[in-house]
Amino acid sequence: MFFGGSVLQVENVSKEYPAPGGALKIISDISLSLSRGDAVSIMGPSGSGKSTLLYIMGALEPPTSGTVRLDGQNPFQLKPKELAAFRNKEIGFIFQDHCLLPQCSVLENVLTPTLVSTASGDRGERARALLKQVGLGDRLDHRPAKLSGGEKQRVSLARALITKPQLLLCDEPTGNLDHKAANVVASLLLELHQQQETILVVVTHSAELAARFPLRYELTDHELRQV
Repeated sequence: MFFGGSVLQVENVSKEYPAPGGALKIISDISLSLSRGDAVSIMGPSGSGKSTLLYIMGALEPPTSGTVRLDGQNPFQLKPKELAAFRNKEIGFIFQDHCLLPQCSVLENVLTPTLVSTASGDRGERARALLKQVGLGDRLDHRPAKLSGGEKQRVSLARALITKPQLLLCDEPTGNLDHKAANVVASLLLELHQQQETILVVVTHSAELAARFPLRYELTDHELRQV
């Protein structure tokens, strides 16, 4: 581990897609270095490439050029099976749509990432502890259909942290929530990320959410700038 040093390194990353009129530029020559415990918000207009950058950080989509390293490892150099295992262990994801399995209970949803994990320890105990921390300790056996939007997103937060990832990536985590629920989710995000010593990166349209982060960036004209 690189405690006290850089854990996530994004170096000169660009992304383009082929198009009839020539390459369509999404992001250009972005560099970012983050250490354990950093909390970052990224704002920008729709179509600015925020989600694309997040997916590249999370090893879901390769860059056209540049490199990404998490704890010294370039995930895009791994074979597909190794990449999937790396992503499962080291990176937690929270999306605007909670993406819960409707047929599974709250506890089962949180435990889903551990089904392919080889990590030792009592996963059930950790899942219950996380759900208690997000205020859902009494809802373990409920199905998602019986939860509010804010409660579903709190389940997805617990699920994202179950494998103790180094990097927690959130794509509009409060975008579908009312103001009260959004505040609860935002507070839990920041609190749990500090407890777990993760790197937290959130892309959002919400200026109110972005302002709660100690490190704030804007992505405009394909480029990332600190604000």
